Amino acid sequence: MIQDQFHRPLRDIRISVTDRCNFRCRYCMPKEIFGRDYPFLPKKQLLTFEEIQRLARLFVNLGVRKIRITGGEPLLRQDIDHLVGMLHRIDGIHDLAMSTNGVLLPKFAEKLKKAGLNRVSVSLDSLDDQRFGHMNGRGVSVQSVLAGIRSAERADLPVKINMVVQKGVNEQDVIPMARYFRKTDHIIRFIEYMDVGNVNGWNRGQVVSKQEILERINKDMPLETLKPNYPGEVASRFCYKGTNKEIGIISSVTDTFCSMCTRARLSADGRLFTCLFATEGTDLRAPLRSGATDCELLEIIESVWKNRSDRYSEERQALLKKVHERKKIEMSYIGG
Repeated sequence: MIQDQFHRPLRDIRISVTDRCNFRCRYCMPKEIFGRDYPFLPKKQLLTFEEIQRLARLFVNLGVRKIRITGGEPLLRQDIDHLVGMLHRIDGIHDLAMSTNGVLLPKFAEKLKKAGLNRVSVSLDSLDDQRFGHMNGRGVSVQSVLAGIRSAERADLPVKINMVVQKGVNEQDVIPMARYFRKTDHIIRFIEYMDVGNVNGWNRGQVVSKQEILERINKDMPLETLKPNYPGEVASRFCYKGTNKEIGIISSVTDTFCSMCTRARLSADGRLFTCLFATEGTDLRAPLRSGATDCELLEIIESVWKNRSDRYSEERQALLKKVHERKKIEMSYIGG
């Protein structure tokens, strides 16, 4: 196990398999920027499945136990279930998950489960068709996502729901979403609107805080606090009083969890990032394709992590005046 400058181990890796998405969510890939002529990565620049598997094995050698497949929308990557199977066969991985908008799950859920995927996280920001269609930028219906969730249920694939809450956009949907998913076996996680990247026009005034979300839900359905499942868990956990029905809140704006962060990110073109709010990454694809040995690649990864000192969420307040000047990697490039 390796540790960074603040003695944080490397335990989790998020692997982006594509920078493309079939949604144009305004907080991630607004269609005004990511239009028809946007220069997405050409296929030859993407890591192959074999390259991803090789790097994943090296990360496991350094202490990684959890892998999450992300995008863009990972289900757009051809034969993605084959990659899941390749990663599932790596000894030492305790949790193999995927983040998706859910629309393509009816086609893939059964294949993903058989390949060894442990669970999926599905993005759904409203149950109101008009609002959801506006937020996803493509007019995709709520039913399209719910159909994906049902297909995961049929495949016996556990599902968590992620809702990004924005003031003046969908804050009125917090209670309807909580009520709806309370009746299911799915945990819903409410996410504070974050200043990821530079194109989403982030404004702190649009943040609905963890405290506000808690007060709204607690007033309607009283809550109790739950302990974290493991050190470094990013979601604060709660349950409805007298039940085992759980919700979570991810609050990297009003709270911080930098001190416990054990997560790295690998972009679709093979760059290693040590923070969601990073300004640059380390190229692993070039040495990988130029014949670097496993030992040489391990040395690069180990050096990056040991020199890591990221704590953006803790520094955000001091940097607030420069938030819009600081060039950060877009979330669609390295996953959420």
